[in-house]
Amino acid sequence: MTMRTIWVPACALAMTLVLAACNQAESPAEVARDTAEARQDRAEGVADAQADLSEAIAEGQDREDVAEEAYDVAAAKADGDHKVAVEQCERLAGDAQKACKDQADAVRDKAKADARAQLATQTN
Repeated sequence: MTMRTIWVPACALAMTLVLAACNQAESPAEVARDTAEARQDRAEGVADAQADLSEAIAEGQDREDVAEEAYDVAAAKADGDHKVAVEQCERLAGDAQKACKDQADAVRDKAKADARAQLATQTN
């Protein structure tokens, strides 16, 4: 038996196991813990971004700098909301989980695009 004969089936088995683990539903307790952690991370990220925005305003920075800080707040919210949504998707399995995550991605991408558009109008 050659090494190739051993490795090809072993790799195929490993890939099957890896793919089977994808999109598996997590336990309700695990989803709740991960969602709470994502919410905490979101709150911290948004608070940091808002503090930077407040500092830029207080220091009298120019309009472009303030607009960029406002974009950062919106982006932190979008990214945080995305993390929370993705964690909540973990309660689902298979195609439903994938669809849920795809929806979360689309919502985040739209929120960030809207924030970029707002930034562009404020800096021009």
